[in-house]
Amino acid sequence: MLIKSAEVIITSPDRNFVTLKITTDDGITGLGDATLNGRELSVASYLKDHVVPLLIERDPQNIEDTWQFLYRSAYWRRGPVTMAAIAAVDVALWDIKAKQAGLPLYQLLGGASRNGILAYGHASGSELPELFDSIRTHQEQGFRAIRVQSGVPGLRAIYGVHAKVEPVPGDDRDDHYEPAQRALRPPEEDWDTRAYLRHLPTVFEAVRNEFGPQLPLLHDGHHRMTPIQAAKLGKALEPYDLFWLEDCTPAENQEALRLVRQHTTTPLAIGEIFNTVWDYQLLIKEQLIDYVRSAITHTGGITQLKKILEYAGQYQIKSGIHGPTDISPVGFAAGLHLDLAIHNFGIQEYMPHGAKTNAVFEQSMTFTDGYLHPGDKPGLGVELNVDEAGKYPYQTAYLPFNRLADGTVHDW
Repeated sequence: MLIKSAEVIITSPDRNFVTLKITTDDGITGLGDATLNGRELSVASYLKDHVVPLLIERDPQNIEDTWQFLYRSAYWRRGPVTMAAIAAVDVALWDIKAKQAGLPLYQLLGGASRNGILAYGHASGSELPELFDSIRTHQEQGFRAIRVQSGVPGLRAIYGVHAKVEPVPGDDRDDHYEPAQRALRPPEEDWDTRAYLRHLPTVFEAVRNEFGPQLPLLHDGHHRMTPIQAAKLGKALEPYDLFWLEDCTPAENQEALRLVRQHTTTPLAIGEIFNTVWDYQLLIKEQLIDYVRSAITHTGGITQLKKILEYAGQYQIKSGIHGPTDISPVGFAAGLHLDLAIHNFGIQEYMPHGAKTNAVFEQSMTFTDGYLHPGDKPGLGVELNVDEAGKYPYQTAYLPFNRLADGTVHDW
């Protein structure tokens, strides 16, 4: 069996997605997600111009060898564009291998370690009544764990709060937050860390008083704090027993997490913008985090993320695979198969895709009583409807950015 063709498909139903479709000479197809939010065309070009020509006539069964070839032969290693392209190839080859075996992909990764995959949803509100309504809505949808994002008095727009962001045209989902805006320029938001640090503990106090101590609560700091500010917030949130505090400070400086860890016992989750195990090396070895947040799509695929999580498991660090709507159903399904198989599973982020996206990507995934399952169809359990995909051409879209009150560009 050899690779006969590889096609890069760009579609924009509810948002932009880049999908790699690999076909073997005996007609088996595999899908991989190559979406990089706000920079989609860069990965599409990398694949079409540099990677696809190297795949033709290769043996699709040699997944590890293909991964190493694509990573090492380019000389310029790592980075989000390269690793998203490699991930797309890797996932597509795993899809092919599982289809050839007639098994759901998780069976090739060691079989199921659990019956279902605990998921958390995204609740938000500009003020407490709206936030409480959002939490109740998510509970009614079946979520057993909930991320809480709140508006901050005096700030016009803020990450994670759907009510502060203009709706995406044609998106009919209720209570939905999609940060990537279809526009020719990135939208500008404002930020004030001191106001945020004053306000957020009062939000979690109110949520705990309203919903009790049992509900697992999460929060995303989204890289906006310095290490000492992150330490201060983690300590202030300790009375409210968070499941985790995510991306409390930009973690490119891995040593910064030492300071945070010294001052708080709030569990820490890091890694959605990481690309390789090297980004985690110090964090895992010194046990400076509790959850690995990488997505298969941005971390070189199943082959790479499985190795990262096995390394993390030596230190009792668990998974928290990135699962927003800028991960396509293909990348999301790949994450679910890995979730189901690994021993050190923690929790799975889940933002449901819209109806248009679900028509383009036909899925066997289920969400029942708070738990996800990838299904038992051979392969990933996702098929691309090419005719539907063709209805939605690429549309320019950008993630927002932050400015402080004095005009300084700040981490978003």
